[in-house]
Amino acid sequence: MQSVFSGFPPEMVRFFRSLKRNNRREWFQPRKHLFDQHIKAPMLELVSAINTDLAKFAPEYVTEPKNAIFRIYRDTRFSADKTPYKTHVAASFSRRGGERLGAGGFYFSVSHETIEVAAGIWHPERDVMLLVRNHIGETHEELSRLLADKKARKLAGELKGSALSRSPKGFDPAHPAAELIKMKDWVLEVTLDANLVTTPQLHGAIVERFRAMTPVLGYLNRPLLARKPARDLLTDHW
Repeated sequence: MQSVFSGFPPEMVRFFRSLKRNNRREWFQPRKHLFDQHIKAPMLELVSAINTDLAKFAPEYVTEPKNAIFRIYRDTRFSADKTPYKTHVAASFSRRGGERLGAGGFYFSVSHETIEVAAGIWHPERDVMLLVRNHIGETHEELSRLLADKKARKLAGELKGSALSRSPKGFDPAHPAAELIKMKDWVLEVTLDANLVTTPQLHGAIVERFRAMTPVLGYLNRPLLARKPARDLLTDHW
């Protein structure tokens, strides 16, 4: 797949390597312009390029680049790790109008060490979890067929997530999809070779996996979108 994105510059790799060794404000602040130049600016270009492709097969997930990209600053309030900066850059693509419904989306992150590509529902609220579990319980054959697709699985990976040790209340432990129902997150996730980061192939590799993940993401979001108020259905043009 040809890409208009040529890859992150080698300076991106050097910056993150140095940041990992010097993760403190006194080091980062004098070099913030390097972060903006070699990481933030190319990341905006990459997200824009991915949006162009999403518009072709998942237009409802196209996200304004500045809204898609996560801040480099870590939230250390409840963490034992007090280092102030992330050593990766990441972006998420939420379904338009789906945030308040708890709908899942696409995600990727890049660093000097690895590339992660994912899609699904992560850490949902209790009501969202129940809707997804009921949906799986009633239509698990469809999900099983999607997950059994060998070509898609090679690109999208296995369905992962934290899970309960036993079936949740109200669900039969003997249900054929009991293991899927016990899950608390439903995420497809793969890691790619970090050497792709500085190449034009990075864009295509991410898009190819997003495309492969789309059917399962659509399945997981279906029960959440079904509760959408009728007036919203009339005003959204997807």
